[in-house]
Amino acid sequence: MLKKVKLIFFLIVLFDQNVFAQLPDFTEMVKTNGVAVVNISTTQKAQPQAENAPEQQQLPEGMPPEMEEFFKRFLNEQGGGNVPRDTTSLGSGFIISSDGYVLTNHHVVKDADEIVVKFSDRRELLAKVIGSDARTDVALIKVEANNLPAVTIGEPNKLQVGEWVLAIGSPFGFEQSVTAGIVSAKGRSLPGGNYVPFIQTDVAINPGNSGGPLFNMEGKVVGINSQIYSRTGGFMGLSFAIPMDVVMNVVGQIKATGKAAHGWLGVQIQDVTRELAETFGMKRPQGALVSKVLPGSPAEKAELQIGDIITEFNGQQIETSGDLPPMVGITPINDKATLKIIRQGETKTLEFKVGLLPDEVDKLADAKAAPKLQHNRLGVNVVDLTSAQREALQIPKNGVLVQDVAKGTAKEAGIQRGDVILRIQNNPIHDAADFDIVVKKLPAGKSVAVLIQRQGSPVFLALKVDK
Repeated sequence: MLKKVKLIFFLIVLFDQNVFAQLPDFTEMVKTNGVAVVNISTTQKAQPQAENAPEQQQLPEGMPPEMEEFFKRFLNEQGGGNVPRDTTSLGSGFIISSDGYVLTNHHVVKDADEIVVKFSDRRELLAKVIGSDARTDVALIKVEANNLPAVTIGEPNKLQVGEWVLAIGSPFGFEQSVTAGIVSAKGRSLPGGNYVPFIQTDVAINPGNSGGPLFNMEGKVVGINSQIYSRTGGFMGLSFAIPMDVVMNVVGQIKATGKAAHGWLGVQIQDVTRELAETFGMKRPQGALVSKVLPGSPAEKAELQIGDIITEFNGQQIETSGDLPPMVGITPINDKATLKIIRQGETKTLEFKVGLLPDEVDKLADAKAAPKLQHNRLGVNVVDLTSAQREALQIPKNGVLVQDVAKGTAKEAGIQRGDVILRIQNNPIHDAADFDIVVKKLPAGKSVAVLIQRQGSPVFLALKVDK
């Protein structure tokens, strides 16, 4: 019995040693690279109080001076005194060159009147913004110093899912905090981050980590920690970093011109779902489905059409719609590029010259319902658009406004009240009467693609008529 106990104990110890032997040791990496990671604090000066701003709360007359001073301080602290206050925030960053260039996030230094960089040796220096790019959330700042320790830039394209990575930053102001995890996914597309194929990790990132470096096991920076997905405001296992190839492209442009420019195709796109793939005769869902071609854009000049499915850009495969914007965005302006598309079942190749992404974003107004209803077999009521509605929605021709959706095929497909139906399969919808004719001819039991515009954005939906 004693021998069995000893054997089991020996096996447990051996197992533990093997497990620990497989876990990475980050101590040397932190010693080498921690000195290049900085804490960034910013201050935004309060604006002077407007002349017509509400007056401060009045104190009773005859109050003793010491009591009057006490209540003034109390009211100011509670906001009752309407005294403007400076706004401060914290973030992280890292040194990329010994002459004082520091990288961080755009949102860390946005609108800052004063930026203070705090080093690992407790020195604090004022920094100025060399350039900042909101679309990629990258900012390059500089301090007046020399012989600073700098990080080594790595290659994020060589990262593999499951690989260990490490972050150093200042979560909640706790400087030089180190957390580790693995790469969860690559090429993630996030709302508001169309030009960044994010690296997803499970490294613990919290407010204050923004702008800090993400290291690979070689001690090289492969990304800037930028965002987290959270329902609480704190870490929940989903962290996102900007790949360093995207970052250094922006840095190069900022150093050369003071700002970053992004390539532009001029389309609105969406994923191809299984149902939509069926309507387009595809064997599997793949590519970026074009739901809108912007007037005067490179896409229009290349004769790209609504309903085209982009499957390759410059020979690179497009699996989902999120793959395309970063590829176009990092392509130099005026470079020639090629698109491989599927159009009505046929594969075509188009060439275009990459344009400059405009600063202005289209703003499409909502429209309200207009007159008479038209009934059809989909259980959806539609009406013609008025000229005022067309102008507000920027729809010069075609389209009908959905006024009501009953239970049935249209509702199951996701069509909602207020949508504008622009086309069904390859048939543009000119008016409500035209819509009714097209719907009557729809084949039963077969999926068809319906192009709608919802809140200013075109979207394809797949619906199947049962009868």
